[in-house]
Amino acid sequence: MTEIVRCPWCGSDPLYMAYHDHEWGVPLHDERRLFEMLILEGAQAGLSWLTILRKREGYRKAFAGFDPAIVAAFDDADTARLLADPRIVRNRLKIASAISNATATLEVQSRYGTLDAFLWGFVDRVPIRNNWKSMAEVPCSTPLSDTVSKELKRHGFRFVGSTICYSLMQSIGMVNDHLTGCFRYNHQTGSDLR
Repeated sequence: MTEIVRCPWCGSDPLYMAYHDHEWGVPLHDERRLFEMLILEGAQAGLSWLTILRKREGYRKAFAGFDPAIVAAFDDADTARLLADPRIVRNRLKIASAISNATATLEVQSRYGTLDAFLWGFVDRVPIRNNWKSMAEVPCSTPLSDTVSKELKRHGFRFVGSTICYSLMQSIGMVNDHLTGCFRYNHQTGSDLR
């Protein structure tokens, strides 16, 4: 039996490996899931992605299944509830940004039709496929992530610096940064792994 070779960043944690195998780098176009990834990437700032993955279900419950219309209507009582919720990262700035990012998402949807159209418009709806051989080659940000960050900020989003935007682009498949030796490198969708 041949051993499966993965990108080394996912280590041996089953949750991390499942995320790597089925989600990371797979083109994502679902509105709620895009909003979810935007919020989770911002929540991850200063923490490990594995920490966020372990809290993901808690986030889904705490943030109304990532329905931006509901989250945008959150008030001070909701903020207090979230600050007391151990299932999520209890950081006041990150919670406030998630709520304001819901409002910004609704505005983007109103202006561009969908969050999907807005985000994927930066790559003309075609994923960028890189050819990295080692993790040392993979950038933390790029000129494109700088542009995405600037545009998101211009539309009122917060916790969307260039590094966070590049992570978002990787996570939703706008960029395929699986290493060339990884078994996922040649797969454009996750459907063959379900």
